[in-house]
Amino acid sequence: MAIYKLIPLCFILFSSIVSWAKTVLPEPIFALKDTANPVWAARGMVAAPEPLAAKIGLNILKKGGNAVDAAVAIGYALAVTHPRAGNLGGGGFMLIYLRRTKKMIAIDYRETAPQATKVKLYLDENKKPVADRTRYHGLAIGVPGTVMGLEQARVKYGTMKRMDLMKPAIRLAQKGFRLSYALSQSLNQAATRFKRFPQAKHVFTKKNGQPYRPKEKWRQKELAQSLSQIAQYGTRAFYRGSIAKKIIQTVEKYGGVMTLEDLAQYKAVQREPVQGHYDVYDIFAMPPPSSGGVHLVQLLNTLQHFPLADWGHNTAQTLHVMAEAMKYAYADRSYYLGDPDFVQVPIRQLTHPKYGRYIAKRINTKRAQPSIKMSPNRSFIKESDQTTHFSVIDKDGNAVSNTYTLNFSFGSGLVAEGTGIILNNEIDDFSIKKGVANAYGLIGGKANQIAPKKRPLSSMTPFIALHQDNVFLVGGTPGGSRIITTCLQLILNVITHKMNPAEAVQAPRMHHQWQPDKIQVEQSLSQDTTALLDRKGHIIQVQGAMGDAQLIMKNRNGLWGASDPRGYGVSLGY
Repeated sequence: MAIYKLIPLCFILFSSIVSWAKTVLPEPIFALKDTANPVWAARGMVAAPEPLAAKIGLNILKKGGNAVDAAVAIGYALAVTHPRAGNLGGGGFMLIYLRRTKKMIAIDYRETAPQATKVKLYLDENKKPVADRTRYHGLAIGVPGTVMGLEQARVKYGTMKRMDLMKPAIRLAQKGFRLSYALSQSLNQAATRFKRFPQAKHVFTKKNGQPYRPKEKWRQKELAQSLSQIAQYGTRAFYRGSIAKKIIQTVEKYGGVMTLEDLAQYKAVQREPVQGHYDVYDIFAMPPPSSGGVHLVQLLNTLQHFPLADWGHNTAQTLHVMAEAMKYAYADRSYYLGDPDFVQVPIRQLTHPKYGRYIAKRINTKRAQPSIKMSPNRSFIKESDQTTHFSVIDKDGNAVSNTYTLNFSFGSGLVAEGTGIILNNEIDDFSIKKGVANAYGLIGGKANQIAPKKRPLSSMTPFIALHQDNVFLVGGTPGGSRIITTCLQLILNVITHKMNPAEAVQAPRMHHQWQPDKIQVEQSLSQDTTALLDRKGHIIQVQGAMGDAQLIMKNRNGLWGASDPRGYGVSLGY
C-alpha cells in the first residue's frame, strides 16, 4: 500500500489515542499559560482580580500547596497589589471544599462592631443618622477579621508554613512593583479622600503629593513591616502586638471607640454552609451574616419553576421573572437577615424548596408587581462595589471561594499610622435606623441593627457547585448589593443556558433589590429587551458595569477559568 494512503489512517488512529488519553490519564502532559480556552491537562487553577496576586497563588499550587495555601497567599498579596479591596484591615468569607473527606467548610471572618458601640453615636441631635460617621470616621471602623480568617484557614486546612505563603507579598511591598493602569486609576480616583487623612496621603501619593502614574514603581515599606511581623508572629502581631496598638491609636485619633480588648477578643467563626440543589448540582454558599447564600438558594428554588432555558438567555420574559423573584428575596433580606449570633435567622424556611414554589406561584409572568405592594413574607415563614473575590482549584480537587472587603473602595480612607494598613468602614453595612438605606440603597430592619460585637449583614456570596461530590463551579464577585444577583446569573448562565465560563462571565447583567423599584441593567443589554420590560411595567435604569467575577469550571474536559473583562484580573492554570 502506498504511504500516502496510510496518512488518513494514522491521523484517525492518533486522534483516537488522544481522545482516549484525555479521559483516562491521571497526570497532565501539557503546560497551561492562559485559560481563554479549556485545557484538560491543567492540574490547578486560580482566577483573581489582579495578575500579580494570581501568579503568586499559581506558584503556590506549583510548589505543592493546596487550594487553601494558594488562597491565603493570594489574600495577603492582594493587600499589596489591590489595596482598594484586598486587605488586612477588613474582613470577609471563605468557602472551602475538601475533596478527600467530601467536607464543605464556611469560615466567617467578617468584622464586628466594637464593644462600646451605641446607636446614638451615629445620630445627630434630631436622631437622624450622620452618614460620615459610618463611612469616613473612626466610628466607621469594625474590628478587622482578615488576618484571623486567613490564619485559621491555613492552620486547619492548609499544608504550608505561614512565612512561605507570605514571602511573596512581603517582597512586593518591600521592593515595590510597577503600577498597572487600573491601580494608578484607582489611587487617583480616591485622591480627594486621601487628602482628608495625612497617613493615607503619605502611603498612596508621592512625597510631593502628586499621584502615581502607570508603570511607576510603588513601594510600601510600612506595609512590608506589618506583613513581616504577621509572618513571624501570626495573629498575635495583629491583634495584640504593636500593630494592634497603632490601629487603636489611629481609631481613637479620629473619634472611634474601638479598644485593644476588642482586637484581642476577635474570633473568626466556622459555620455550616447554606446548601441548595439546582438541576443536577449541589450549590453551597455562605450562611449569615452573609445574606448571599440564603438568597442565592432562595432565588434558584424559585426560578427552577420557570422554563428559562426555553425562554432564552436575557430575553424580556426571562429577565422579568428573575426581577420579580429578586424583589421577594430582597424584601425578605430586609426583615430576616442579620448576625445569627444575635438574631434567629430562618435559614431552613427561606431556603426550603417549598418556599421557592410558594414564591413562584405568586409571580405574574406578564406584569411587574410594584415593590410597594410587596413586603417581607411572614405568613409562610413563622453588602460593596469595592469588595474583591478570588477562586482556586488544586490538583486534588480541593477548592476555595473567597470574598473579602473593606466595604468602600479603600474603606474608610484611614490608614493605621506606621503600618500601611487601610481600615474598613463596615459599620455602614449595619442598619443604624429602621427604614434608612445604607450607601448601597439597602434597607435594613431590626435583625441587622447595630450592636456591640455584632457582625454586619453582608451580600458577599462566594459559592461552590458540586456534581456527585466533585467540584463543578467555583465563583463569586464584588458588587455591593448586586453580588447575590450577579452570582445567580453566573450559575444560570452555565447550568441553564449552557454557556462556558468565559461566556457566562461576559454576558450582560441585571439587578433588582426590591427598593428602589427599578431594574438596573448594563448598557450592553439590548434596547429591544429593555423596551419590552418597560411594557411589562418595569422601571429601567441603565448603568455601567456590575461586578468583577472570578469563575472556574471543572468538568470531564478539564479546568476552564474566566476572569471578568469588566476588571483587570486573570485566570491562570498549570
